[in-house]
Amino acid sequence: MAGGIGSRFWPMSRASKPKQFLDILGTGKTFLRATYERFNAIVPAENFLVVTNAAYKDTVLEQLPELNPDQVLSEPIGRNTAPCVAYAAFRLNAIDPDSMMIVTPSDHYIADEKRFRNVIGECVDFIGDGDAMMTIGIRPDHPNTGYGYIQVDGACKDPEGICKVKTFTEKPDLEMAKVFLSSGEFFWNSGIFIWNTRTIRTAIRELLPEMYGLFNSVAQDYNTPYETASIKKIYPECKSVSIDIGVMEKADNVWVNCTEFGWSDIGTWNALYEHSHKDGNGNVSSGDNVLVNTSNCIIKTSADKLVMIDGLENYIVVENGNVLMICPRSNEQTIKAYIDEVRFKYGDKFI
Repeated sequence: MAGGIGSRFWPMSRASKPKQFLDILGTGKTFLRATYERFNAIVPAENFLVVTNAAYKDTVLEQLPELNPDQVLSEPIGRNTAPCVAYAAFRLNAIDPDSMMIVTPSDHYIADEKRFRNVIGECVDFIGDGDAMMTIGIRPDHPNTGYGYIQVDGACKDPEGICKVKTFTEKPDLEMAKVFLSSGEFFWNSGIFIWNTRTIRTAIRELLPEMYGLFNSVAQDYNTPYETASIKKIYPECKSVSIDIGVMEKADNVWVNCTEFGWSDIGTWNALYEHSHKDGNGNVSSGDNVLVNTSNCIIKTSADKLVMIDGLENYIVVENGNVLMICPRSNEQTIKAYIDEVRFKYGDKFI
């Protein structure tokens, strides 16, 4: 899934080139490229599908030259993850009704990729030919308020390994996150799913019948030259809903593989800070910077610009094209409000 706009990483992530197409971590690979290589060790190139906004199709093909154009499914408009998954499931059904799907965001960080692939293998083995739907839960090490949580069934005596899901919970406040952490029954929701294609199509038919009806109304067009036109026709009519809320929270055949392999969705500037190399004063920076009496800052600037900073502590400084943002790290959750203010004053020029 590569259709998001990564608004929490504005102004580095812009509508013209959002987070998944950037090397925000400074590894030499974009998030999309890193995700492809992570899975290519177990999935052949011809079995990949990338679902993205139509405006980003060329960018996907530039970064993943191993793929053919028909492996990039173009969304004419963003409608959250349930239509994204439904589109991929209907395409796969047209190719191979007995296929299995591994659904993953394209913008996550995985530290231990070998362990990650082992976990995926465990999920695939557990699913087999059955109708279970599986997700991956990450063992929390602090009360994070930026993630959704998965509670395992109380009957699961060992919260490590594969357990039945009891509930999905949206992002909690700090006090509730502390309760989740201390209980030992809650895991971070990674947003990675494994299921048989027929299983998810059945779930969408039962739990999102209107959406199923839209995609099924053009069933004869998938994997044909008529697919793009049909998707353009039905997509705007789809309800905007996540696969978590639309399906996973309502289904009774959901399991979770509880594990840990150094995962983060790198969803905020502070998450980036946690996973980045820091200088002796705790700064994470790129570009040519001269820092005086500056500590614990995130500084992202273009490579051809000298930046002189004196006396900042715990700040975010990001310069990208025609936008410079300077704000306290403690205010990172208000970045979407900054975007709203900029859009109100200037339209989409700086977004």
